[in-house]
Amino acid sequence: MKYLSFLLLFILPYSCNQKTTTIKDRPINEDGSHTTEDVRNMNRWSMQTGKKPKNIVLMIGDGMGITQITAGMYANKNKLYLEKFPVIGLHKCYASNKLVTDSAAGATAFACGVKTYNGAIGVNPDTVAVKTILEEAEQKGLATGLIATSTIVHATPASFIAHVKQRKMYEDIAADFLKTDIELFIGGGKKYFDRRKDGKNLYKALQSKGYAVSDYFQSDFTKLTPSYNQNFVYFTADDDPLPVAQGRDYLVPASDFAVDFLDQKAGEDGFFLMIEGSQIDWGGHANKSDYIVSEMIDFDRAIGAVLDFAEQDGETLVIVTADHETGGFAIQPGSTMDSLVTAFTSDYHTADLIPVFAYGPGAELFGGIYENTAIYNKMRAAYGWE
Repeated sequence: MKYLSFLLLFILPYSCNQKTTTIKDRPINEDGSHTTEDVRNMNRWSMQTGKKPKNIVLMIGDGMGITQITAGMYANKNKLYLEKFPVIGLHKCYASNKLVTDSAAGATAFACGVKTYNGAIGVNPDTVAVKTILEEAEQKGLATGLIATSTIVHATPASFIAHVKQRKMYEDIAADFLKTDIELFIGGGKKYFDRRKDGKNLYKALQSKGYAVSDYFQSDFTKLTPSYNQNFVYFTADDDPLPVAQGRDYLVPASDFAVDFLDQKAGEDGFFLMIEGSQIDWGGHANKSDYIVSEMIDFDRAIGAVLDFAEQDGETLVIVTADHETGGFAIQPGSTMDSLVTAFTSDYHTADLIPVFAYGPGAELFGGIYENTAIYNKMRAAYGWE
């Protein structure tokens, strides 16, 4: 017994002083991206933990901070599908040139793994194009898709497929959609494809490439029965889609359809899908609590539809986050579950840390606090890409 006590006294201090190098201990580059060694550590982690996802669904609630989530939860009888996610982290959302980011720089960080300037779409601070995770997925044989409740050429979806210097170059962004073989995209902005200043008709060009293309004028989305043999495009509005409170109703059925459609198209190769609840942000800019809450609940229902698929599939990683918070939204004293008293500090974005929720194989990578660029690296590590 005396010998055992002596041995423990010797071993414990020694073992406690041994530092295990983890991902969190690794330095990051000056631009906020992870070092090559850090990314390799993520890949080793992915290999060591066993099962990797075949599919990744990245869901972005634009402008969705903690208070937006909280307000939606209280207004929805104190429940959200987000509560089913076992892993939660926080990301640092600043841009390369501003502490307060915008959707373009924020989405480019997710899509490309680089910090860039506000307004940049798929380019670095020197305006050099950077390959997106969607483009890489296409090159590796995965099926890909984009869904948004904004125009499909808006900053967030654009950052996964386009490369332009400024986010308002909508016609240039639309043209970049024809430079990939993306299997599915759904959102507004039809006019940037078929009534362009350059006279080109990209609507017809997509049809010539073999896409099944439809729009709100021809048929309601819920009444469509697309073929799994063709890539699919649906324009939900000529410009911006309506808010959900004014009748927009496609996000949940589109999300439900997309995971099944891409799964069928991809087979064993898997898919990458980005879904954006765009108008949570617009409610923040307008400083309208009801707008925020209705869009938050609609986005959460889309999360529920994707989770249903992921639970049954067992091979799908679902990540939910935001590019930034909008409005400096707060729930004030005097609030009840049924009646929220709210306030705003801004009609623009804020620099708050942003929550990240993860479910499925590879979810453990997303715990902790990290740069927004790490989401790109963590997705690649989860796929097992070198």
